[in-house]
Amino acid sequence: MILPEGVFPVVSGPDDLDRPFWDGTREEQLLIQRCRECRGWQWGPELICRHCHSFEVGFEEVAPTGTIYSWERVWHPIVPQLADAVPFVIVIVSLTDAPQIRLVGNLAADPLEPVVIGTAVEAVFEHHPDYTLVQWAKRS
Repeated sequence: MILPEGVFPVVSGPDDLDRPFWDGTREEQLLIQRCRECRGWQWGPELICRHCHSFEVGFEEVAPTGTIYSWERVWHPIVPQLADAVPFVIVIVSLTDAPQIRLVGNLAADPLEPVVIGTAVEAVFEHHPDYTLVQWAKRS
């Protein structure tokens, strides 16, 4: 689903901790925060590792693939600019390389077709002038 004119997502939090993620999307990469000490993955980004409390955290690229963990078919637009876009399907995706990490995005498919939890998906990067969205498409 391409966002209509005038609908702009927030692409970085006020602390800018997620900036590497958004910079990666422009390059069609998924970068997820990982502790350099215990090697634990975490999302959303934090100043310290939530597993071992190390300050040695950074971002690593993961495969842009995963499986559908949960989903919702949206029938009611949350803003007037989305009135012509409904219905659409939002999915929560468990990443292949870091299965405990789950990302949210739209499912790039017929919004009325059945959605099955566990379906393999791959990232689709939707580029805009100021940001890139991560959406998901079923893998064949």
